[in-house]
Amino acid sequence: MSNSREQEARQAYLNLLKAKGVDAATLQHRERFLQALATDLADQPADSMVYRDVVEKHLEQLPRADWPLLLAVAREYFPFWIQDIKAVAAMNAEAGFAPPAISWQPLAQSLQALWDSLDQTQFSTAENWPLKAYRHALRQEGAELDVVETRIKLVKLLLVRLRDAPAQDAKLYRLAVDNTLPLFDMKETRRLFLVVVREFYYFWIGDPEALDHIVLG
Repeated sequence: MSNSREQEARQAYLNLLKAKGVDAATLQHRERFLQALATDLADQPADSMVYRDVVEKHLEQLPRADWPLLLAVAREYFPFWIQDIKAVAAMNAEAGFAPPAISWQPLAQSLQALWDSLDQTQFSTAENWPLKAYRHALRQEGAELDVVETRIKLVKLLLVRLRDAPAQDAKLYRLAVDNTLPLFDMKETRRLFLVVVREFYYFWIGDPEALDHIVLG
């Protein structure tokens, strides 16, 4: 078994973080997680499904409180692992990459409490616009009504988590996603949630090509 690819990718990732001013303790924490991943990633094809399975396996062995940060680490490391030079270059050029931890976090709530409250929750015009556009797009793509309602409820869950965010931007959206994912016990639900929030993001930002990001099946 050879993990030279993983070693090179890990070192390149950590070097970038160091150049961006990340402190030694943070680097060591991230390095330990990536070293653990390397054992299962070695000799595997550079495939997103393989990567997701390995990341899930390791996360499930760790406390849920650690997941949000490690999900961000896994997301950042992926382009290094698959040697996506363009993505790495874009990350390097991004002034806001790997800043000190954002102080905002979604309010701590149980999944059951959140889920039970959704049917009675009133959504603002700003929240309803992307919700309605996403619902319409799902129906337009041929999704059955029960599929649409499940996805819409997952989106509403995320919107509630985002309500007290200080701004509407991609970093806070990802942060809300990463802090919501550990609430789901079932792997299948976590995976569906990730699919749904990736689709919905383009409606949330008002992308005119949002429909192109719908993935059913």
